[in-house]
Amino acid sequence: MTTTAEITIPIYGMSCQKCVAKVTASLQAVDGVVGVSVSLAEKQGRVQVVSGGPDREQLLQIVVDNGFEITEPIDKHDPEAGENQRISIAPTLDSTNSVTFVVQGMTCANCAQTIEKGIAKLPGVLSATVNFAAEKLSVVYDPEQLQTKDLTAKVDDLGYRAETEDQVDSKEGHTQLVWLIFSAVLSLPIMPLMWFTPLGSGTIYLIFALSTIIQFSAGLTFYRSAWKSLKNLSSNMDVLVAMGITAAYGYSFLALFNVFGISGDVFFETSAMLITFIRFGKWLEARAKGRASQALKSLLNLQADRALLLLGDKEVEVPASQIKVGDRVVVRPGEKLPVDGIVIEGSSAVDEALVTGESLPVEKTSGDEVTGATININGRLIVEATRVGSETVLSQIVRMVEDAQGDKAPIQRLADAVSSWFVPVVVCLSLMTFLAWYVFTGAGFLFAFKMAIAVLVIACPCALGLATPTAIMVGSSVGLSSGVLFKKASALENVSRLQVILLDKTGTLTKGEFSVTDLLAVDGVSETELLQLAAGIESVSNHPLARAVVQYAEERTVTYPPVDDVEEVAGYGLVCKFDSALLLAGNHRLMERESIRIAHFDTQVNDWAEGGKSVIYVARGGRLMGVLALADTLKEGAAETISRLRQLGLETVMITGDRQAAADAVASQLGLDHVEAEVLPADKLDVVRRYQEKGRVTGMVGDGINDAPALAQADIGIAIGSGTDVAKETGDIVLVKGDIRDVERSIRLGRKTLAKIKQNLFWAFFYNIIGIPIAAGLLYPTFGIVLKPEFAGLAMAFSSVSVVTNSLLLKRYARKL
Repeated sequence: MTTTAEITIPIYGMSCQKCVAKVTASLQAVDGVVGVSVSLAEKQGRVQVVSGGPDREQLLQIVVDNGFEITEPIDKHDPEAGENQRISIAPTLDSTNSVTFVVQGMTCANCAQTIEKGIAKLPGVLSATVNFAAEKLSVVYDPEQLQTKDLTAKVDDLGYRAETEDQVDSKEGHTQLVWLIFSAVLSLPIMPLMWFTPLGSGTIYLIFALSTIIQFSAGLTFYRSAWKSLKNLSSNMDVLVAMGITAAYGYSFLALFNVFGISGDVFFETSAMLITFIRFGKWLEARAKGRASQALKSLLNLQADRALLLLGDKEVEVPASQIKVGDRVVVRPGEKLPVDGIVIEGSSAVDEALVTGESLPVEKTSGDEVTGATININGRLIVEATRVGSETVLSQIVRMVEDAQGDKAPIQRLADAVSSWFVPVVVCLSLMTFLAWYVFTGAGFLFAFKMAIAVLVIACPCALGLATPTAIMVGSSVGLSSGVLFKKASALENVSRLQVILLDKTGTLTKGEFSVTDLLAVDGVSETELLQLAAGIESVSNHPLARAVVQYAEERTVTYPPVDDVEEVAGYGLVCKFDSALLLAGNHRLMERESIRIAHFDTQVNDWAEGGKSVIYVARGGRLMGVLALADTLKEGAAETISRLRQLGLETVMITGDRQAAADAVASQLGLDHVEAEVLPADKLDVVRRYQEKGRVTGMVGDGINDAPALAQADIGIAIGSGTDVAKETGDIVLVKGDIRDVERSIRLGRKTLAKIKQNLFWAFFYNIIGIPIAAGLLYPTFGIVLKPEFAGLAMAFSSVSVVTNSLLLKRYARKL
């Protein structure tokens, strides 16, 4: 069998992915090289070579031969550089810069394509990619031909606004709220002024003034968005809104001032109230915007800021960012590990719950791998860095969240999908109505114009525009009062179609807190005496199992004696002195080391192990006193939740890193359909993808940071509110109270809310289907019935009222949650 070894080499002077590709290809061409991984960010490469293959010096020479450096370049202007120091200026091959902008003003996928094409045409731009879901533009460009200001200027020319991520100040929600309050303050007085006329005949001019201010201030954004959409040869919801408010306001303006001989009742309130309602929807949408980037930043903030670098026999505190691959760092008890690496010296228990989500610390000794940002609990470790910066596990989790969010295509809302054909159809019907009456029937211009205006007004998307935001508003408020937070409207659509729901075990189905489930004492020893001895020795440890034993004793008011000379043996347990005798508490390895016979309990211990329980042996004076079993406890309502999910027709699956036997034991208690056991943190996302590839609409429920990529990848991510903030931000639905039963409640509420949206859209279309032919004069030849524009406005308002009223009925569902 051929053995391989990994050689790490420094590579300086790389400036882009082309450089990486060049170095990688050169190294791969060498006989004896079986694998190459080059990191641009970390300026180093890892090369796998077979036994007898090239050595490190040969690999370094290949790097130099390709025009790169193997020592860090020194700035030729650096005053600290001595005369004898070698000054090298790293060569740049196709030197490029990359920058990411946050783009504001995009309303559809066509906007993203417009920006991509426009930026790509600039000389010096190598690539331009727009992530519509994240509202980000990433550009790779030649700094000798372009500057960032040229890129932002081009985006501005295209009708949008771009700022670097550092410049963005998250004020969109506040801005939308200000516009909402502004439009509401001006529009609310209009309705009573229509019936009460304090200024007599002059009241209508006050209404006109208020409506005009709203129309060309708060309503201006709809015109801008509509214009951009039309420039892209597409149409979105704002096109419908702009057309509706223009028709209502425009006709009222013409009627008020008797322009073109048009006279009659006016309905300025229609456009004013419509703008206010839509602004309210915009505010609701803005509140949940931009959370993904904040979540990713908080992930990175979990990393250690400082590190103890080992230089010879000295420990030097340095910023963690200065640690390089191959450096050795000292990690003391209670500190975070600053990098991913391998333990060179020492042993300790490491709390990996941050990354794995599992509550039980993992024993680490020389040769074991450790992960950055995890916590060293009780021993001193010397760790050699193997991955730093962007290559650490935590950074990879960040990238997985970004990739999963980027791969998830934005869901086209039903109303926007309909608007793609609704707008041109309505415009065509309006023109056809005018031509039919004016040209083909010989009716007068004013009659034909009124008919055309009536078609536009009655087809106004008031109800279409309100169908989704009002139902979301009511559904969200009902959910929040019940502990369920829907973060975006797409969650309501997807949650109603869920077929499979994946649930993380620790922290989701279980509490993540151990408790004593069984005590078994040898003959002649009472359970109380066993518990006293166990609690006495475990009281000096911070291990989760130790804390569980002490808590169990305290709950039963069992007093435990003090012990002396306690030694915590990593990977084994505790050793101390009690009444001049040696007292032990630990696993089977500790008992074997101290020659304590434990075979008497093998059958029972094996049963406990198969059930997923942890075992602590207690011995005194060379004699076994008994054994305790501990298990992670199920959350209250977990079994009830699984039962209700199955009643909804969902397939339930548990994901855990536990052994298959332990996982099966938990699954049998809960009544789950399937179990995905022994799943590594990074594999959770793959499990979600596997179910999606089967054509199943998949939901994921989790709470740990390691769940964040899977939550983002799932069609619906449900985050437990008692978990980490990152998981909350990534999830589409957040269970604020952390109650597992809210998973099933959120699905029921989502289905009910989506049903209301569909009902609203049905009523909106019903009015249009009935109203448009009447407005076009279909009944005039036979019955002499003409729908005047003002009555068309009333019909339009009635459709809006019916939609809002239907949405408000959703409040009654709160009692059923």
